[in-house]
Amino acid sequence: MPVRPAKSWSSTLRLPKSSFPPRPQPADQPRYLKRCADDLYEWQSRERAAQKPFLLHDGPPYANGALHIGHALNKILKDVICRVKVQQGRRVVYVPGWDCHGLPIEIKALEKQRELHKDGEAVLDAVGVRRAARSLATKTVKDQMKAFREWGVMADWDNRWTTMDKGFEIKQLGVFQEMVKKGLIFRRYKPVYWSPSSRTALAEAELEYKEDHLSTAAYVKFPVTSLPETLKGKLPKGQLYAVIWTTTPWTLPANRAIAVHHDLEYSVVKSGSDLMLIASTRLPQLTGMLFGETEVEVIVESILGSELVGAQYVNVLRGKESVPQPVVHAEFVSAESGSGLVHMAPGHGMEDYDVCTPMGIKADAPVNDLGCFTSAALPDDPQALEGKSVVDGGSSEVLKILGDKVLAVHKYKHKYPYDWRTKLPVIVRATEQWFADVGSVKDHALSALEEVKFIPESGRARLESFVKGRSEWCISRQRAWGVPIPALYNEDGVAALTVESVAHIISVINERGIDAWWTDSPDNRAWIVPGLNGQYRRGKDTMDVWFDSGTSWTQSDQQADVYLEGTDQHRGWFQSSLLTHVSASGRDGAPFKTSITHGFTLDQDGKKMSKSIGNIIAPSQIVDGSLLPPVKSKKASGPVSQALGPDALRLWAATSDYTRDLVIGLPVLQFNHAALVKYRVTLKMLLGSMHPSARTAPVTKLDQIALAQLQSVITDVANSYDNFEFYKGINAINKWISSDLSAFYLEAMKDRLYCGDGGGVVEEIFHGLLRMLTPITPILVEEAWDHRPEWMKAETQTHPFHRTLDDPIISPSRTVKDDSLLVDLPWLLNANAAIKTAQEEARAKKIIGSSLESSVVLQLPSQAREVFAHYADELETIFVVSSVELDGQPEGAWKYSCEFDAPGGKGMAWVLPPKEHKCPRCWRYVAPVEDELCKRCEEVVGVS
Repeated sequence: MPVRPAKSWSSTLRLPKSSFPPRPQPADQPRYLKRCADDLYEWQSRERAAQKPFLLHDGPPYANGALHIGHALNKILKDVICRVKVQQGRRVVYVPGWDCHGLPIEIKALEKQRELHKDGEAVLDAVGVRRAARSLATKTVKDQMKAFREWGVMADWDNRWTTMDKGFEIKQLGVFQEMVKKGLIFRRYKPVYWSPSSRTALAEAELEYKEDHLSTAAYVKFPVTSLPETLKGKLPKGQLYAVIWTTTPWTLPANRAIAVHHDLEYSVVKSGSDLMLIASTRLPQLTGMLFGETEVEVIVESILGSELVGAQYVNVLRGKESVPQPVVHAEFVSAESGSGLVHMAPGHGMEDYDVCTPMGIKADAPVNDLGCFTSAALPDDPQALEGKSVVDGGSSEVLKILGDKVLAVHKYKHKYPYDWRTKLPVIVRATEQWFADVGSVKDHALSALEEVKFIPESGRARLESFVKGRSEWCISRQRAWGVPIPALYNEDGVAALTVESVAHIISVINERGIDAWWTDSPDNRAWIVPGLNGQYRRGKDTMDVWFDSGTSWTQSDQQADVYLEGTDQHRGWFQSSLLTHVSASGRDGAPFKTSITHGFTLDQDGKKMSKSIGNIIAPSQIVDGSLLPPVKSKKASGPVSQALGPDALRLWAATSDYTRDLVIGLPVLQFNHAALVKYRVTLKMLLGSMHPSARTAPVTKLDQIALAQLQSVITDVANSYDNFEFYKGINAINKWISSDLSAFYLEAMKDRLYCGDGGGVVEEIFHGLLRMLTPITPILVEEAWDHRPEWMKAETQTHPFHRTLDDPIISPSRTVKDDSLLVDLPWLLNANAAIKTAQEEARAKKIIGSSLESSVVLQLPSQAREVFAHYADELETIFVVSSVELDGQPEGAWKYSCEFDAPGGKGMAWVLPPKEHKCPRCWRYVAPVEDELCKRCEEVVGVS
C-alpha cells in the first residue's frame, strides 16, 4: 500500500467552516432586530389573525425620564412571555402604553421652563403647565420607545397608547361616570395624606415609609373640668389632669378629644398638688420620666376606662375659643406605649376622624397647603404660629407655648410616611377631597382574585391585604397636569356631580378637547348640563394618576392573560386596576388571569441603586459591554470590546429569578457574558459541522444518546418557559451545552465529523438549540439562521421564529425507541470520568498528551458488563480513546487506574499504552503500520 505524503491529509479533513462571526457585527444588528421583532410581530398577527389572542396588558411605565435597569427587566420579561406564547402557537397582542400625567412630569416640565428662562423663574398658568408637561411626556415616550425597540422587544408599537391620549381620557372619564352612577364617588372634608412639598393630596400608593424617621415626642397634661357622676366621690380635691403622649405635638392645636379604652385600668397619682390620670400598667415606665425625683403617690389605684368616658377637659391652646371637650372610647387605644390616653385630632388623624365624626366632633386642621400653621392654630395670639412649618420646628413651637403643661419631651425613632416623589415627609390633614368608595366593592374585588393565578403565590396575600385594608380612595389631586374631575361648583362651593352632568362634560371634552376645561372662560355655559341653574364654575382638581393607569383595562375588550409589574405595584397598579374594574367594567372577575410580580434590582452588595451612591448600572452599559474589561486580540491592533448587544441584556433578565430582588454587578454580568459567548462558540461549531450527507448517514448509539438528551432538555426548557420560570430553562440549556453537548457529544464526535463520514445529529441539535434560545436571545438566533450553510438556504425550511413546539425537531426516522439509553448513560459517564482521571495522572507525568494516546481496559461486575457490551462497538468513540476492551488484562509499559460505580458494584478503568500505530490523518492509534493510514481513513480518502 503506497504511503501518501503527510501534507495531503489536511485537505481531506472536514474541519468546521462557517461565516458566523465570533462577535455580533454592528452593521448587521438593525436588520436582525427588525426581523426578530417588528417583522415577527406582524407575521404572527397576520398568520394567526383568526385566533383568540393571548393578551399581555402593559403596565405603563412613567414618561418622565431615561430608562433604568428595572425598566429593562420588566420589558424583557414581558417580551420573553410573548415570544414563548408565539412559539406555543398563540397569537399575541401586546400594545405598549405609557403613564403620562402627574406631579413628577409637571415638576420636570417646570424645571425645563426655568432653564429656558434663566433670567427668572418661569411662571406658567395651568394651560402653560399642561402644554409644557405634554411636550415633555411626548418626547419621553418617543425616547423610551426607541430604547425598548433596541432591546428587541416586539410589540404593536404603531398602536401604542398613553394616558394623555384623548381616546384614553374619554374612556377613563366613562369609568368615573359609571362609578358616579353606582354612588361610589363622593366629596368630603376629611383627613388625607398631604404632601407640603408637592402641595397635593396623596394616596397610600404614593407613599414611601422611612423606617428611622425622628420625631419630637412629648407627654402633655390637659386639665379635666368635669367627671361623670360615678367618679365624683372617688377622687380627692385638686386639679386632675389627663396625661397624653404624642409623636406629633404640632397637631395639638387641633385636639378635640381624648380617647381611653373601656377595658383598660387607669390610676390617679399625685405629684405636688396636681393629680394625674395615667394607665395603671404604664406607671412603672413613666414615673421617673414624667416626675423625676418628685415624690409620687398613687391616690386611686384603679378606674376602668369605661368609667372615664364622658369626662370633659379643655385644650388650653384654643384660648378664648376653648370649650369643654370629651373623653371618649376608642378600640385602638392600648397601654403598650405612651400613657394609655390618646390625643385625638380628627383633622389630622384618620382613625381619630373615624371615631370622632359619628359623635359629631368636628375636624379642624389649622394648616395650609404648604404645611404651615394658619392664624386659627392659636386664636389668642394668631401670629405666634402662623406661617411656621409643622414638620420643620412646628412641634417645638407648640410645646414652647404649652409651657408647664409639658411633662417630658424626647426624640422618637419610628416608621413615617414620605412623598415617594419628593422624598420629604407628608402630613395628615383634613381637606375637601374627592373619594372613591372602595369599601362597597371590596368583597367583589376579593372574590374576583380567587380565580387569579399569582406568581409568586405570595403575591395573593399581599394584594388581598391592600384591598382589605382600604375603604376609601382619595382620587383628587391639586395639580394641573391630569384628567379633570368633572365636577361643577356653585357660588357657595357646593359641588354638582351627577351621571347627567358628567355625561354632558364628557360630550363637551369629546368635542372641544380636554384642555378646553382650562382654556374656556370661567363663565362659559357650554359645560353646564341643561337644567342646572345658577352660577357654576369648573373644578380645578385632577384625578390621581393611579386612577389613570388603573383604568387602562379599557384599552381591550377581553380579560388580560397576564399583568406583569414590580412587586410594589400590588398596592399601586394591580390594586387600582382591580378596584376600577370591579366597580365599572360590567365584566366578571379581575382584569387579569395571571398576576406576575418581579423584585427590585440591587447592586452586587445588595444595595438599592441610587444616583447619590453612584451604583447605577444603565441598560446601555450591558448592551455595549462597557462594564466588562476589553480583551486582547491577536488579529486586532488594540483591545477589543466585549459588546454582545441587546442579547446580553436579555439574557441577564431571563437568567434572573425575578420573583425576588435581583442582584446585578460585574460577577453576574461576567457569568452571563461567558454563557452568551458559549452559545456563539457552540453555534459556530454546529454551523460549520452540518452536511447534507449526515441526513443519510447511520444513526449510532452515541447519536441516539445525543437525541435523547436533546429531547429531554427541550421538554424541560419548554415546561420551565410555560411556568414563567425562565431562569430554570436557561440553567437547563447551560447545563446541557456544558455537560451533554460540548464535553460529551461534540467531543466524542470530532473524529467522525472531521475524519469520518461527517454523520451525526448536529443538524437536529442546531435546530433544537435555536428553539430553546428563540424567546431569550432572538437576535442571536436570527444571526445564526442568517449564517446557515448555503445548501440549507437553498431548501424550503421554516424559520425558527415561525416554528411551534408541535413542529418536530427530530425526525421519527432518525430515532430508535430504546428506553435503556438514558438509563445506561450515567454508568457510561461514570466510566468516562474514571478514564479521564486516570489519563490526568498519565498526563501529569508527561506520558500522554492527547487522550487518543491511550487504550482502555474496563474490569466490570457481570451486571455492568451486559450494559457496556451493548455499546462495545462505540466505546472508543464515546470515551475518545484509541481502543476499549471489556474485562481484559491491564498490560503495558505503563498503566493508571481509577475505580467507579457501576451496575452491580464497582468497576475499574485502566488507562494503558495504545496497541497499534498512530494514523497520520485522524491521529487515532489504530493503524497497522507506522505512518500508514488506518483502514477507516483509507476508505474515506479513497472515495474523496
